[in-house]
Amino acid sequence: MTEPLDPATAALVRLAAAVAAGDVPELYERFAAARQAGVPPLWIDELLLQSMLVVGYPLALVAFGVWRDVAGPAEGEGGRHAAEPLAHEDWQAWADRGAAVCRDVYGRAYHKLLVNLRALHPALEDLVLVDAYGKVIGRPGLDLKRRELATVAAIAVLGAAQQLHSHLRGALNTGASPEEVDAVLELVAGDLDPELRRRAWEQWEDVRGRNL
Repeated sequence: MTEPLDPATAALVRLAAAVAAGDVPELYERFAAARQAGVPPLWIDELLLQSMLVVGYPLALVAFGVWRDVAGPAEGEGGRHAAEPLAHEDWQAWADRGAAVCRDVYGRAYHKLLVNLRALHPALEDLVLVDAYGKVIGRPGLDLKRRELATVAAIAVLGAAQQLHSHLRGALNTGASPEEVDAVLELVAGDLDPELRRRAWEQWEDVRGRNL
């Protein structure tokens, strides 16, 4: 029987969970496992960049430090990983890409998201669309489906139920199958205490009931 997730994607998902947990010895183990599974270094770089948005700068910077220790110094612009540079001033390009990517993730809930962001604070819409989705999540180097599966793993560890619900939907919206999402929750089950596991599966059952 074929596994829902290929080995590299499974290793990336487990790494995302470890970043959210912030356990340095475990990070070393999962970085090593990711390399053994053939995860491209660019995927890991992109996961860690988006982790700043998901788990916050403190935990993401800890993970970056372990990764640099494991993989060696970061390569600059033009290196073999061909990371996208951020040094241009075309704000509208970030805004347009961010809106398109965010719409892909949120689907029918996109306009409701914008209304909710505006109600919370007038700066949030631009921060989310331009900085989060335009500059980071919309970057090439890691496809949007894998980004969402990794986000599900990290948010499950954090226990943020409302955001988990949104990104479980986002995983489906960006092309993940229900079986792939099942596999993500099973992979990170050992990183969750019983209450977090229960809440994660409850959220997923609700999302599946609405989408299938």
